[in-house]
Amino acid sequence: MTDVPSPRPGGAMVEFDGVGLRYGPDAEVLCDISFNLQPGSFYFLTGPSGAGKTSLLKMLYLAQRPSRGIVRLFGEDLVNMPRPRLPGFRRRIGVVFQDFRLIPHLSARDNIALPLRIVSEEDLSGPVGEMLSWIGLGDRADARPATLSGGEQQRVAIARAVIARPQLLVADEPTGNVDPEMAMRLLGLFEALNRLGTTVVVATHDVHLISRIENAQMMRLEKGRLADPTGALRYPPANRA
Repeated sequence: MTDVPSPRPGGAMVEFDGVGLRYGPDAEVLCDISFNLQPGSFYFLTGPSGAGKTSLLKMLYLAQRPSRGIVRLFGEDLVNMPRPRLPGFRRRIGVVFQDFRLIPHLSARDNIALPLRIVSEEDLSGPVGEMLSWIGLGDRADARPATLSGGEQQRVAIARAVIARPQLLVADEPTGNVDPEMAMRLLGLFEALNRLGTTVVVATHDVHLISRIENAQMMRLEKGRLADPTGALRYPPANRA
């Protein structure tokens, strides 16, 4: 059982209201950020390097609290939430990091299985094996991260993030280390998860990637501010003919 509530009917999965973020005494890296993410939505977060995308994602997956403003997840205020309650919320969030963050002494199989082991003692060989096959690493299940290429590590990191079917998936440049064919395959995995109800936020510079999800919305950061404060920008769907 978990103490994390579901969003109230008609309520937002994530709410940012007047959020600002600064590191130490420096100027704010994010300023007056306000948006809502509805359950089951798919968003791409874009913007030039240094615009604050990674900082925004850190607040989404609860690694960073804002300097000001309100952040709500599942209708609850996370800014003032006691730290002991945060792990329950984090278990509902899948994260794909730019630097992978795989556990070095665990195999590819055990890295992927880790989110499931936190909540279950059941036999995990079936779902983990299927995921390894899906990402094309069925024959590398016992490999340690140090023996995997950058692209292979990225695939393991993505599989780990999605295997528990999180309610919110946050991905920071998830296809930056894989070839175009695998990028489309991984994007299909995100899309399938989204169809099952997961809210997905993907930070990317890849315009071609953005155009592949017909119902996705786009948020753009410029100099620490949302260029489209309403979050209503839609990117034209790709020509699939």
